[in-house]
Amino acid sequence: MAATYTFDVFSSLDGFGAADSSADWTGYWGKQGPELLAHRLAQYGKEQRMVFGANTYRAFARMLASSTEESDVRDPWVTRMRSLPATVVSTTLEGPLDWPDATVVSGDAVDVVARLKEESEVPLRSHGSLSMNRALMAAGLVDHVQVTLFPVITGQTGCDPIFEGAADFDLELIESRTLDGSIQELTYRPTLHA
Repeated sequence: MAATYTFDVFSSLDGFGAADSSADWTGYWGKQGPELLAHRLAQYGKEQRMVFGANTYRAFARMLASSTEESDVRDPWVTRMRSLPATVVSTTLEGPLDWPDATVVSGDAVDVVARLKEESEVPLRSHGSLSMNRALMAAGLVDHVQVTLFPVITGQTGCDPIFEGAADFDLELIESRTLDGSIQELTYRPTLHA
């Protein structure tokens, strides 16, 4: 049986994955609270394999290298994510990586993830890696899209539009929850719209 693959992404209400560095937004747009952080730690406490594109891997590695133990970047769920086995899909990176238990696999992400889904004994999860995950969705390889929706609109400062250029999809809501009174976590099963 093939492993499930979850595309996990943080989003502003207007569909951006981040805000421009010139803006005064902090990580999580400054909206994280204890319920979100505990829930994320529980999600990442489960056995699973992370899958990243090269750009997201580089961003995480750079962000973690420049952080301190007290910063938002080192929240326990992020530390846990970094300790999980990971596959980095890249045609430009070479190992070894500055990430415990990470392997670089060269090739097309669709082929790599299709093979991982067949071979993995644990679920697969990707946090971020927007262009890679749009391609995987179009190929029918994403089983769940988990959007954590933060109560902000970043119309002037938003960057990294999550679904820009994506194919059209119908989404079946399979789970929803409210965290810290204002953050929505929505999990969908995507189906390519015909």
